[in-house]
Amino acid sequence: MNTVDISAASLAIGYALLIIPLGILLWHRIPIVGQTLVAIVRMTLQLLLVGLYLQVVFKLNYPWLNGLWLLVMIGVADFSIARGCGLRLTKLALPLLVALFAGVAVPLFFFMALILRQPNLMEAQYVIPIGGMILGNCLRADIVGISNFYEAIRKSEKCFLHSLAQGARLTEAIRPFLRDAIRAAMIPMVATMATIGLVALPGMMTGVILGGASPMTAIKYQIAIMIAIFSGTSITVLLAIWLTAKKGFTAYGILDRQIFRK
Repeated sequence: MNTVDISAASLAIGYALLIIPLGILLWHRIPIVGQTLVAIVRMTLQLLLVGLYLQVVFKLNYPWLNGLWLLVMIGVADFSIARGCGLRLTKLALPLLVALFAGVAVPLFFFMALILRQPNLMEAQYVIPIGGMILGNCLRADIVGISNFYEAIRKSEKCFLHSLAQGARLTEAIRPFLRDAIRAAMIPMVATMATIGLVALPGMMTGVILGGASPMTAIKYQIAIMIAIFSGTSITVLLAIWLTAKKGFTAYGILDRQIFRK
């Protein structure tokens, strides 16, 4: 069974559906119409360009090229996390990059080598879409976790400083904030796993079915990717907070305001 292609004319018709959300925004005078239109245009152009590039990547299937594309994706995610958390990229780019790389590389290796048992661990057909799904979820979890961590410390700075004054080491003083931040980042994923299949058919499963595979094959893929995503997000959130905290505090254990963008 082959996937039905969508012609350019049919896709253009699909844009007509945007009349509904844009109409709601205009009717209620919600001032994000311009921002929404820009986002739609950017989405379209970015996906078209990426689609053209991936056609070449999939055709060539060079391991080094596939790995390079994954690194580019991680680099863009690094920038997005720093911007989304209001952090200075110049100070925290490397810690965030290391956390993202570990969060993607570890579950991706397990998926490719031990679950799919691919002889070529950098097979474009699998490594790019699976790596992208893991990375996308790591990005969202990092933004939630890091933002929650630093915002909580800023709001409870007196309590934090009191712990230090009582003789607590920095690792001990930040532990309650770290625990709450990791919980905030992981809760959405836990809720998704608890309701998956009953509330909605997720992306991986839908894609495999549309690709012509049986529903049972799609379910096995979905279970494997959910485990990979959950593992990756736990790794990257913990490392991102822990590594940025090493640069985010002064030698006296005080939060360094210079890590935040003005």
